[in-house]
Order: sequence, then structure tokens, then C-alpha cells
Amino acid sequence: MRIDIFTLFPEMMRGPLDASIIARARAQEIVEINLYNPRDVTTDRHHIVDDYPYGGGAGMVMKPEPLFTAVERVYESGPIILMSPQGRLFNQTIARELAAEPRLTLLCGHYEGVDERVREHLCTDEISIGDFVLTGGELAALVIVDAVTRLLPGALAPGSTEEESHTAGLLEYPQYTRPPEFRGWRVPETLLSGNHAAIARWRRKESLRRTRARRPDLLAAFDLTPLDRKLLAEIEAEEAAGNGEEPDQ
Repeated sequence: MRIDIFTLFPEMMRGPLDASIIARARAQEIVEINLYNPRDVTTDRHHIVDDYPYGGGAGMVMKPEPLFTAVERVYESGPIILMSPQGRLFNQTIARELAAEPRLTLLCGHYEGVDERVREHLCTDEISIGDFVLTGGELAALVIVDAVTRLLPGALAPGSTEEESHTAGLLEYPQYTRPPEFRGWRVPETLLSGNHAAIARWRRKESLRRTRARRPDLLAAFDLTPLDRKLLAEIEAEEAAGNGEEPDQ
């Protein structure tokens, strides 16, 4: 995959792109990531990339010319995505969708945003990473790059992403490692038993328990199996017993 990122502040991105899984994926040529600064294509003396908004108002707006010129110099194919709080909300489904593309172009807005003609005539998509406002699109672009890169074949060990939160629609079960006891807190005995069927059942149950408690919206949309329904009934009975209530019959 090739990812081209257009940003006025490439120095914000180099550290994360040169570390951890992304760095290894780049070194193995699983992903190629290029940073471009729209200032570099300006022809005026001061390399101006923004101007006051028509109609007045606070802040500055990124001009269309530098963005169009910078992108058109390298663009060949694939989605052109603007990082925007007005875009569709990023999730694991969109990450998988983008990971299937051979090439992505990410535009990082700044200041009060970009000229509307960039949205209408240059970008093919807009993505938001949440209902909040950042200083610029750089951090949002890094989130997308990280989420997408780890899904590319070879970026992680086989099977590493199969049971993670959101991959199958539920939150992930709790994880433990050595020592088996720390400050009096023990690892659940099932995980130490070596009984793979019991471990799988425990993990599924705890995944359902955590999703039910923290993200009931995900559970409401999830296609439950007969085993899932049985496990949820057990969870409800356990909670009722813990609260001194009579479980539903």
C-alpha cells in the first residue's frame, strides 16, 4: 500500500511514523508513506497557504491552489480523504475498507479548515475520528494510518487481529500474563487450567460481559449465537445474585 499525506506540519508526523509497527511495515515495504507540504508548491515569496475567510469571521482558511497543485503532482488513483470533524465517523469497518485499497491520499486541514472547493472538487471522502475538534488533521491522519497499516498482510503476526476489540463486533476479553498472582490479585483459574475449550468459553463470556457493560450499543447490533444467549443469561444471573436480587425466570 502507498499512503500520501499532505500536511503543513510534517514534523508532527515523522516520530510516530518511524516507530513501532508502522516503522517495521515501512522497513519491510508493506506500506510506503510519503509526506508532502503544500507550502512547497507555492510560488509567492512568503509561501502563503491560507487567507482570511470571505464574509468575515475569526481565523484563517487554507487556500485551494496549494492543495490542488500538491495533490495533482503525485496523485494517480485511490480515495482522497480529508480529515474533518464533519466526516463519517471512523471505525474498524472503515479501517478494513481502506486497508483493501492499494493507495490512499490523506489531507490534513488546519486553522479554520479548508476552502469548500477542496471538499467539493478534490476530495472523494471525509473522515472524522470523533466528535471533538483538533488543531489540525495530523493526529487524525496518524490514527487512520496506524489502524490501516496493522491490517495489512505481514504487518502483524498471523491471527493477531482476529479477536481484538471491534474486529468481530464485541469488545475484547481481559488479558493476563505472568506472574499468576500480583499483590494478591490472581489470574482467573480457568486461564491456568490448560483446558482450551474452557478457556475459549471464558473468553467469549467475558467479551460479552465487557461489551454489555461498556458498549451496550455494540451488543444490541450484534448477531448473537445460541451460546452467546446462554452466556448472557449466566452473566445476568451472576449480577442479580451479586446484587441480592432474584434472577429472572
